[in-house]
Amino acid sequence: MAYDVEAMRARLQAARKRARDALDGQFSDIYSELRSLDPEVIKNITSDVTDEETYEELIELVQEATQQNLDNAQLVARIKEMGSVAIAIAGKVSSLSGLPEFSNLLGDSA
Repeated sequence: MAYDVEAMRARLQAARKRARDALDGQFSDIYSELRSLDPEVIKNITSDVTDEETYEELIELVQEATQQNLDNAQLVARIKEMGSVAIAIAGKVSSLSGLPEFSNLLGDSA
């Protein structure tokens, strides 16, 4: 099977653009804070090995929310759809957990 260098470059370029857009977009504080979370914080949320995958999915979600120009309520609704681990990780991000929509989410799950 041949290795497609051009396809890899295109994927990397697209990933860089998504990250750059997220850093410059309306959720830039959330994206930056999420990216800077200590890996130990994520590992300590549950003993499940999928926490890291959920963390990466959460980062992708914030990138997509920026690209799709979602509002805070839509972002929080998508986090809720991701489940309790995503909610727990998002709760560690003060710029996200401080949103009224996120506080309402915690009230719903209590």
